[in-house]
Amino acid sequence: MACGIAVREVGPLLKDKWTDPAVVVTDAGLNYAVALCGGHHGANELAQRLAGTGACPVITTATEVMGRPCVEGIAQALDCEIVNKESTKVVNTCLLNSDLPVIEIHGPKVVITDNYVTVLKKKASPHHKSGVIVGIGTRHAISSSNVIDAVYQALEECGLELTDVELFASADIKQHEVGLIEAIAKMKGEIVFVPAEVINSIKTPSESAALKLGLIGVSEPAALALSREKELIMKKKVYDNVTIAIAR
Repeated sequence: MACGIAVREVGPLLKDKWTDPAVVVTDAGLNYAVALCGGHHGANELAQRLAGTGACPVITTATEVMGRPCVEGIAQALDCEIVNKESTKVVNTCLLNSDLPVIEIHGPKVVITDNYVTVLKKKASPHHKSGVIVGIGTRHAISSSNVIDAVYQALEECGLELTDVELFASADIKQHEVGLIEAIAKMKGEIVFVPAEVINSIKTPSESAALKLGLIGVSEPAALALSREKELIMKKKVYDNVTIAIAR
């Protein structure tokens, strides 16, 4: 198949490098195997495997052309997933010119990074699925029972259980809210209080009364900030004096 035909066929499917399909195009004579898109997500590997048929693999991603490692390859080799995908452009550019250290950290710990550090996380085992993030906003002096009831109601409505929750999240202005902290402890969970600058950097679908506190929201942006797929499976919903949003 000609590359032009393949481009027109797959064009409507292309959105970004993380969701684009891995596409390899071969000519009728099987002379070339062109990694057209999704190079770091399977196409380069497939093109190289097709060399066994006599086809010449055509690979144009910069790190492979220069014989250098890439973040995606490192993650695959270590059986990890990339947490902050937006960092890979800068890191891959640096990998073109120099080796970068891969540092493994075991928890519990708190790690602070900037946009020039790619964070990898070990993939879950086949018997353990990644959990959801439950964002919580509360009125002042909320009771722990109020929070617990709201969490259970929201999870039930989404067909989830408490064991499906990986983390709870809220804004850092709530870090001294006794009822909230007690509720998380009673549910044997962990909560992360997200800084205001992170909260306000996230686009959310719902308006919030937290604007008067200088925040674009609490439950939705807090949940999205810690989620992997940056997708809300439940927009914020109010349960008495507690607001819940769930992200994955």
